[in-house]
Amino acid sequence: MAKYDTKDIRNVAFVGHSDSGKTTLADALLFRGKAVGRLGSIEEGTSVFDFEPEEKERRTSIDLALASFNHLGREINLFDAPGYSDFISEAICALNAVETAVVCVDAGHGIKVNTRKVWDRASRIGVARMILINKMDHENADYAKVLTEIRESFGRLCVPLVLPVGQGAAFKGVVSLMDKSDPPADLASLAAESKESLYEIDDTMMEEYLEGKVPTPEEILKALPKAIADGRIVPVLCCSAKKDVGVTEVMDFLAKDLPSPLEVKTHNGIDPEKKEPISREPKASAPLSGQVFKSVADPFVHKLSYIRVYSGTLTHDVHVFNQRTGKAARMGGMYKPFGKDPRPCTAAIAGDIVCVTKVDELNTCDTVCDPAHVIHYPPYEFPTPMVSLAVEPKSKQDLARMSESVHKMAASDPTFRFHRDVGTAELVISGMSTLHLDIVIHRLKRKFDVQLVTHPPKIALKETILGQAEGHYKHKKQSGGRGQYGEVYLKVRPTTRGEGFKFTDSITQGRIPQQFVPPIEKGVRETCDRGVIAGYPVVDVEVEVFDGSYHDVDSGPESFKLAGSKAFKEAFKAAKPALLEPIVNIEIVVPAQHMGHLTGDLNSRRGRIQGMDAQGNLQVIRAQIPMKEIMTYSTDLHSATGGEGSYSIEFSHYDPMPQRLAEEVIAKSTVHHKEEEE
Repeated sequence: MAKYDTKDIRNVAFVGHSDSGKTTLADALLFRGKAVGRLGSIEEGTSVFDFEPEEKERRTSIDLALASFNHLGREINLFDAPGYSDFISEAICALNAVETAVVCVDAGHGIKVNTRKVWDRASRIGVARMILINKMDHENADYAKVLTEIRESFGRLCVPLVLPVGQGAAFKGVVSLMDKSDPPADLASLAAESKESLYEIDDTMMEEYLEGKVPTPEEILKALPKAIADGRIVPVLCCSAKKDVGVTEVMDFLAKDLPSPLEVKTHNGIDPEKKEPISREPKASAPLSGQVFKSVADPFVHKLSYIRVYSGTLTHDVHVFNQRTGKAARMGGMYKPFGKDPRPCTAAIAGDIVCVTKVDELNTCDTVCDPAHVIHYPPYEFPTPMVSLAVEPKSKQDLARMSESVHKMAASDPTFRFHRDVGTAELVISGMSTLHLDIVIHRLKRKFDVQLVTHPPKIALKETILGQAEGHYKHKKQSGGRGQYGEVYLKVRPTTRGEGFKFTDSITQGRIPQQFVPPIEKGVRETCDRGVIAGYPVVDVEVEVFDGSYHDVDSGPESFKLAGSKAFKEAFKAAKPALLEPIVNIEIVVPAQHMGHLTGDLNSRRGRIQGMDAQGNLQVIRAQIPMKEIMTYSTDLHSATGGEGSYSIEFSHYDPMPQRLAEEVIAKSTVHHKEEEE
């Protein structure tokens, strides 16, 4: 059993923009907390948290990593989330599993794109927040400027609890507002203002203060965890993780002043049968319930599943019941997460974090619970991946392993998806960015020995007609013995967009025997599947067979199938053929200063703006645009907005492609077919 109680647990996620020092700080805390004997280093490849080969090579966090240490009797579970928005799913998983988000900010560069994103996400999820201004030793550190930016962006609830003594090369320590020490002279007014803000975190303290009684530091500290949990205050601390200045104060604050699982709102679930909200008390004696917040596909241990236990006690000798599948499975082992070297354990109490192995049915967001007291915790909300690549195996050996390996990667990463495009028959993988997909492809090779060849996915175009026409073909062939004969007259006309294919039999007076009509339809349908002008499926066409002729001896199904196909091609080419392209609804969220450039850019891409709305300091643009025009939009939007823009798309409908563009596609298709024939 654990040597601590639920009240002693602190689950803390370090989030923020890349290069804000999250991993360095996490390593410093482990070393300070004596959980490791050597200080981990990103540069030397010895970090407890950045242990994957891709992370060591790039010297940046890619995956969510966990480790824990005990300080002042508190079990502190540290979550180190990557700072790139390409890997935002890792931060989302972390924020859903903790009580507190520590938003790290670079003292020299201030708030960046992903700082705002994780702040907003933490706010929506409802976790407590604190801000840590890191890298106070850097030469361009400007505490006052960064604090002003924080308050302007996130509100006056952001209150400094420690103040820096010097900054840049002169940074030598921090002073707590709870100490009797005088604050730095240049920050005296800020210290006074912050103390007054602290008096407001508790109604009783505020009333006493208004009556002339100044709350004591002990009273403030007693009220602080609940105030942080309720969002009445966002404490701001500062340090230099690299120089180990202020790290002890951060460690003490995590242990003493952040809320435990008992001091936050109960995590609610749903009764799967009654479809009503239910909850479980965060007690070791309550029925077991928890949620998988991260899964890792591993060829050696099959799968690692990281579980946040919300209630009850999970022990190593029980079967894990998966609410989604309704089945229980025995785990291969139970471990306390600690970087790449998880430590064996026998139990996890309410509020704790544990990982289990070899339970392949468990996926991210799955609920584990007592089968006699079933509960369902809702899945997390992840952004839709917008960047896609078509992939194919490099060899036959890769083909044999590809499907299973891609499935495993998708089960591990909620923002990596794949599908077989029915229009192009390509296997298409999708992710948050080109970098994200590069990492996935690299890991498929490293972990599963699967090599893929990539290229931009084809656009699933379709062919149709805009007018009406007739077609005729007589198939007649005599080569000794029984010959071949079939003659077909047919008409084609367009149908309503989206109606598909229609076949009508208008033959009279037995001009074509009834048994030969299905072969005619089959020949037409097969031609529709192959395409007529550019090799894309034909849609929204009605074919009416109205006349023909046959021979008593030489006619057969194959003759009429061929005649139907040829007659259809003739009619199709005479009925104003056109290419249809997919149109998508796009919603773009950007800072207001980029509006003019982006609306002009959308117009140049044949986009039709449908509307605009304000969303706080951001603007939302809604438009319809051809899919062809946004194949590289993720990269283009990132460049145009400095990474501050985001977008989502969904399929809307098909529209005729402009004639000039259609002619280019048809010309390329003709060249391709000629090359294949040669």
